Amino acid sequence: MAGMLEGKTALVTGGGRGIGRAAAVLFANEGASVAVSDLSVENAEETVAQINADSGQAISVPGDVTVAGDVENMVQSTINAFGALNCAFNNAGIAPYQVEAAGQNTAEWSEESFDRMIAVNLKGVWLCMRAEIKHMEANGGGAIVNTASVAGLIGIRTSSAYTAAKHGVVGLTKTAAIEYAKQNIRVNSVCPGYIETDMTKTAMELRGDEILKLVPYRRMGVPSEIAEMVCWLCSDRASYASGGNYNVDGGYVAQ
Repeated sequence: MAGMLEGKTALVTGGGRGIGRAAAVLFANEGASVAVSDLSVENAEETVAQINADSGQAISVPGDVTVAGDVENMVQSTINAFGALNCAFNNAGIAPYQVEAAGQNTAEWSEESFDRMIAVNLKGVWLCMRAEIKHMEANGGGAIVNTASVAGLIGIRTSSAYTAAKHGVVGLTKTAAIEYAKQNIRVNSVCPGYIETDMTKTAMELRGDEILKLVPYRRMGVPSEIAEMVCWLCSDRASYASGGNYNVDGGYVAQ
């Protein structure tokens, strides 16, 4: 039985680990050819090796999503390798603990930390969308999924720039979905809750018990649970879904 993404080509940023790796693997399992991008060449190539060892088809297209030239090269390399770009998962991002302002309230963030968070988590998504849309617009359409967060839907203490960036991703998603509907380009975002990845490890070590008390399911999610939503949104099964922001969070923001 053919997979739900059979014959399609997908680009996954931040595909070297965590949610990005899980999505890249599932894209391949569902029949897509996959270009895996990550700032870490080693991590991207590990994902590619895993896919290819399981009879999938994947290539590594390393790059920095904050650099326009790198992003253009990611998209063009995908097209050169596979002939098209049908699906894109703009997932690359950084967590608050990865900048020096981690754990600090809004007025305590440094300008450097704020700028870095916005550059990766918001501008990086926009740069990817800009390059992807140009190709999709000229080739009959496509599907884009951006990684936002539950922090794109609610406020999160001591995460002001992260929360601002993720709210921005939600806004970009809605706007692009409206602008490019006539070009048959669907744009959605996925809003993960607390998922078992390297990005949440520090937060869980510091206040894991407190966090899990706020999750109705009383557990963290796993990357594959996000990947399932992403791949469905990129498939033709979601042909009428656009402009949505889908939280996968164990009920966290429903309270």
